[in-house]
Amino acid sequence: MTQTNALIETLKKSLKANQLTYALVADKLDMSEANIKRMFASKRFSLDRLEEVCQLMQMELTDLFQLYEESRQHINQLSREQEKELVANEKLLLIAVSVRNRLSFNDMISNYKISEPECIQYLAKLDKLKIIDLLPNNRIKLRIDDGFSWLKNGPIEQFFEKQIQTQFLKSTFNGDCEKRKFLFGLLSESSIQILMKRIGTLSNEFSELHRQDSSLPLDKRHNVGFMLALRPWELEKFQPFLKKHRS
Repeated sequence: MTQTNALIETLKKSLKANQLTYALVADKLDMSEANIKRMFASKRFSLDRLEEVCQLMQMELTDLFQLYEESRQHINQLSREQEKELVANEKLLLIAVSVRNRLSFNDMISNYKISEPECIQYLAKLDKLKIIDLLPNNRIKLRIDDGFSWLKNGPIEQFFEKQIQTQFLKSTFNGDCEKRKFLFGLLSESSIQILMKRIGTLSNEFSELHRQDSSLPLDKRHNVGFMLALRPWELEKFQPFLKKHRS
């Protein structure tokens, strides 16, 4: 559904909510009911006419646009089948990750070995999956919530888990913008809960910084892997010496 069609659908729902029939609209606008029906059927409105209809509901045009935005389907997760479709095609997954990182169409084709027709094809697939709205001139509008996440232990998490184990951790973490800290000790349940909350807070802060930096040019941003982990754990080498395992 195009944005124009969706906007008119929002207008129709608003009229219904305000108990305004086509006949009442026609009467108040001094038009025939047939003309009103034809206008809605063709979805051809001048801005002046659209504003007149909104005024019947004591609404501004900006109010209608806000209702439209709120009515758009925003998603916080994909289905397992959708994630499988992304993982099955590396370029499609690359474009999906890129749009989530708020790269523009020009950013993607200049940064990756992908042609313009290919990029448009993959963006169209993401539009069909309702991850984005593909707008005129290849502009991209995200349709995912700020809290969007991949399925827990789903196809994409499993894909990245393999990359973490085989690539990300194979580093000394001594270079610029690199840091690794591993701590090992005995903690109480309450202390563990405190750390888990702080991990959640830091994760939210990462997401907020990611959102803030999305407006910067691509050459001012860097792909960054950031991993936090906490779990009950005993060094495998020590396990044979334990008299009993802690629960």
